Amino acid sequence: MKTLTALASISIIALTAGLAQARDLGPDEALRLRDAGTIVSFEKLNATALASHPGATVHDTELEEEYGKYLYQVELRDAQGVEWDLELDAVTGAILKNHQDT
Repeated sequence: MKTLTALASISIIALTAGLAQARDLGPDEALRLRDAGTIVSFEKLNATALASHPGATVHDTELEEEYGKYLYQVELRDAQGVEWDLELDAVTGAILKNHQDT
């Protein structure tokens, strides 16, 4: 029974720690990172996202730090009204995820 309790406790701690690893960055910090050259400009990140879905428009963006990596989240709506969620590496501009929003 002690083993089961210990495993359950470790699982809860691991899940909680994983959730705490991602944090949203505010506008001031995002601009500071951009101005320092740490991350790609927001214009370039948006252009990369839009190039993957011609005719789409940006509906929401968010910069996060997750496990020490800067990630740029973009929500797009294409010409047919389909919504897309993209995740880009904010340092390199590479698309990491590109999937239809469900």
